[in-house]
Amino acid sequence: MPTDDLKSREFENILLIKLSALGDVVHTFPLLNKLRTRYPKARIDWLVASDIAELLKQNPAINNVIEFPRDDWSTPWRWTPYARAARLIATLRAAQYDLVLDLQGQLRSAVFAFTSGAPVRIGFDKPRAEIWKTLSRQLPDEAKKHAWQGAREGSWLAYTHHITLPTLDLHPVERYLGIAPLLGLDAAAPDFSFPIPREAIKRIDALLDYYDISMAKLLTVMAPGTNWDTKQWRSDGFAEVARHFLKKDFAVVLIGSDGERALCQEIAKLAPGAVDLAGETTLSELAALVRRATICVSNDSGPMHLAVAVDRPAVSVFGPTDPVWAGPYRHAGAVLRVELPCSPCYLRELSRCTHGHACMEKVTAAAVIERVEAIVAKLPSRVKAATPQARPR
Repeated sequence: MPTDDLKSREFENILLIKLSALGDVVHTFPLLNKLRTRYPKARIDWLVASDIAELLKQNPAINNVIEFPRDDWSTPWRWTPYARAARLIATLRAAQYDLVLDLQGQLRSAVFAFTSGAPVRIGFDKPRAEIWKTLSRQLPDEAKKHAWQGAREGSWLAYTHHITLPTLDLHPVERYLGIAPLLGLDAAAPDFSFPIPREAIKRIDALLDYYDISMAKLLTVMAPGTNWDTKQWRSDGFAEVARHFLKKDFAVVLIGSDGERALCQEIAKLAPGAVDLAGETTLSELAALVRRATICVSNDSGPMHLAVAVDRPAVSVFGPTDPVWAGPYRHAGAVLRVELPCSPCYLRELSRCTHGHACMEKVTAAAVIERVEAIVAKLPSRVKAATPQARPR
């Protein structure tokens, strides 16, 4: 189909593929909302990793959430992943999609896009060396090795139409919205809105009530975990920040996944009075809690992007990743980092860092506290704590 015809075609069965991670899924919400506005009567399904599916299942913009069992592929030599993949492909083919949008841009997502049988399959173009000439800044060579430059692993071969990026100086939100001109989507500002189930709000209200945290109390939500060793700011730094705000009569709540329980327990011991809810919330409940916060303090992590989606201020410590590519979207002043020649590097393992993790070690707790206080001081008093009327449905 010629590209110009895409804008006028009324697609009826649409599959959106964004498997993971949490932050990238949140970055896709503005595109989802534009798709629903453009195709109000279409069936829009989303293929996503099972551990994130819960966040999407009550979204009225999505007709069906299809789960991808990502954990199966941790042991790919077993038969189970292939058997489940075959069943998933059969499910996708049976849906008879006429449009597939693959924003993951990897071999496995491209396989699902291609085998769906959809006549129109849109994804990112392949990496092109000349796109580096569009950068407006200098980056270390290590960052260039690991940076996202386009669809990977030959996935672009599965698409009938490609998203061509004008520059690498793009946040993922803008990258995903690069599909908008192809489909004639509106040019309105990105809309991150998504529903937070009433049950999730009630559960968070009950938890905060149990810990005697009233709606009127200022609340710092801290997310100290992250999925890379190199993105991890030190636990004693988080603890020092927590102690400071506890003394200022803030409530402090630590959040994280099951795998981050030990980290949050360590910080809670160093900051008596901090409430540790690591592993105790679903993603919808986490969104409800972050929405209740006065401010969110984190590394580069999924909860930071949730804070953006629910319109809460954030302060995030950055080291190996680039704020332009990975920072909280359009949140000026949210990123705290030290300028070093070696960063960003995009190395994931501390063992590969030859600079003593200086990009994170040199960020002081005093600097984080100063930044948080500066942002909180500028907040109107009516929004420092979310009121019942301000809660999303």
